[in-house]
Amino acid sequence: MDELLNTPAIAHGLRRVETRIRRLAGSSALPGINTGADRIITAGGKRLRPALTLATSLAFGRTPDRRVITAAACVELIHAGSLVHDDLMDHATQRRGARTLNAELGEGKALVIGDFMLARAGLAAITSVSRPVAEVLAATVVELAEGQYLETTDLHNPHRTTESALRSITGKTAALFRASCLVAAICARASAEERARMAAYGERFGLIFQILDDLLDLTAPAQALGKPAGNDLRQGLYTLPLLTAMAKDPSIPHDDVEATLAALRQTSIVPDTLEYCRGLASDALAALPVIHDREIATIMYGLPTAYIDHVELQTLTRAS
Repeated sequence: MDELLNTPAIAHGLRRVETRIRRLAGSSALPGINTGADRIITAGGKRLRPALTLATSLAFGRTPDRRVITAAACVELIHAGSLVHDDLMDHATQRRGARTLNAELGEGKALVIGDFMLARAGLAAITSVSRPVAEVLAATVVELAEGQYLETTDLHNPHRTTESALRSITGKTAALFRASCLVAAICARASAEERARMAAYGERFGLIFQILDDLLDLTAPAQALGKPAGNDLRQGLYTLPLLTAMAKDPSIPHDDVEATLAALRQTSIVPDTLEYCRGLASDALAALPVIHDREIATIMYGLPTAYIDHVELQTLTRAS
């Protein structure tokens, strides 16, 4: 992932994206909204989704122009707004080691600020990029909402199906990764097949990202996560790695978080999840269209596997 973020053309583009994000997030007539939005966009995060937008543009031989920069900023604003809503739904008080907006300002103000960020992204897309890009982003927000809703319907349900979990994370996470790639392909006037291939690549990588995040929630220490370990389970969320492990070993307890986490450490949850993600990585690479820029091709072909290897190294380090 560092290779993607540190590539000179992408790093340069991300600096432009950052400026655009700040302008959009600070564009409310109400200073309180601007202050709250600024807290979210400056709270950390590697800007992976906009980096994918920039990489996709470069993959099609286009130096990211003003439209692509704005599209990438819109993607990140949607991501940031969705995090505010996630924290509200989870009643979370901490994210990345800092107090959440709802903990700091109250739920009402946090909700409005999250809404503002989503709406501001949509407005910028329609006025400064193009109608097709705005349509993609609007449809993605719909998927985010649907994915989150599906998740809430299965809270506290240890009998949740893996199909339900996969459908939920496709909507609430992978859809935005898909959009990150698709909006750049649209701006580059790629063919319908090339757009579909880039969209599939983004979606598969998004699934990998979320599944491994769910794995780390079950296996990482709190100081590494920036939130309590097992936080998803405490919220009643049965994620794909956990459901797969429970199906393989029905003796895993699910009525006590600490007991569940301890039992999982004795299972093959880590190698099983990594193997599943490697299958998704193969699908992602098979979906990629021809990329003529050798540097960008190397990055995009290597990204899914490199991210899996990074998480595997993290889990091995903890195990030792």
